[in-house]
Amino acid sequence: MKHTISVLLQNRPGVLSRVTGLFSGRGFNIESLSVAPTLEKDVSCLTLMTSGEDHIIEQITKQLHKLIDVIKVTDISESDYVEREMALIRVKAEPSTRAEILRITDIFRGRVVDVSQKSYAVEVTGTCDKVQAMIDILRPIGIQEIIRTGTIAMTRANKKY
Repeated sequence: MKHTISVLLQNRPGVLSRVTGLFSGRGFNIESLSVAPTLEKDVSCLTLMTSGEDHIIEQITKQLHKLIDVIKVTDISESDYVEREMALIRVKAEPSTRAEILRITDIFRGRVVDVSQKSYAVEVTGTCDKVQAMIDILRPIGIQEIIRTGTIAMTRANKKY
C-alpha cells in the first residue's frame, strides 16, 4: 500500500542525506521525494511516497522521529489530503499529430510551454494518476522526454464551522 509521509525538518546541510540514508540502510524504497522551505526559513517540508505494509510504515515513522533534525513526521495518507505532481513532457509533433496533442493537453487541463518544428513540450499538473494517464495517452504519439516532480501533499482543512 502506498503511503504519503510529510516530514518537517531543520533546513540544514546533510539532513536530507540522513533521511534518505535511513531508507536505504533499511532496504526501504522512496518512490517520490520533494523538499522545500516552509514559511519559516529554517524549516523545510519533505514529502515522500513509499510503499509497504502498515507495520513497516510505522517502523519508518518511528525511525524518522529519532533523527535529531526532524521536527514532525505525519503519515498523511491516514487522513483526507490533497496531492499534486507536475510533469513536463516533450512529445514528437508531426503535422498530422499536432492537433491531437493540443486536444489531449486541453482535456487534461495542461498547457503547451514550448514549441519547436518537431516537438511540443506540455505541462500537466494533478494527481499521480492523472499525470500517468496523460503520459499513457501521449506515449503512442511519441514521447521524447519526461521530467516529473515529486508528489507534494497537504492535509485538507477542517471544514467544521
